[in-house]
This record gives sequence, C-alpha cells and structure tokens, in this order.
Amino acid sequence: MDEDLPRSNSDAAGLLAKESLDSYSRDELAERIALLEAEIARVRAHRDRASLHRAAADALFRPRSS
Repeated sequence: MDEDLPRSNSDAAGLLAKESLDSYSRDELAERIALLEAEIARVRAHRDRASLHRAAADALFRPRSS
C-alpha cells in the first residue's frame, strides 16, 4: 500500500488517488491540476455556505437569555 495515498474509499477522490499518472503528459497533468483546484474551490465554497447556514440556524434556535 502506498503511504502517500489517502485512505482507500469508493468516492471520486479515492478513485482518483489510485489512478496511475504515468501515462499523462505534462500538459495533461497541468489540466488535471487546474480541474482539481477548481473542484477544491467548489467544495470549499459549499462548506463555507453550509457553515453560514448552520450558524444562522444556531442563532435562530438558541434559547434567549432572560
């Protein structure tokens, strides 16, 4: 088992991590990096929106002090 790879699972990131990169050219690797960076940005934006939504819900349902 390669120690540099993330834990094995069946999600897309896990499958990508198992793929051999030997057949890719430098240009193809650069394109892959750009696509992965765009996906990271998309996931981070979703995480941030979820955090804001959770904070709003917590504020709405927090017991009021008397």
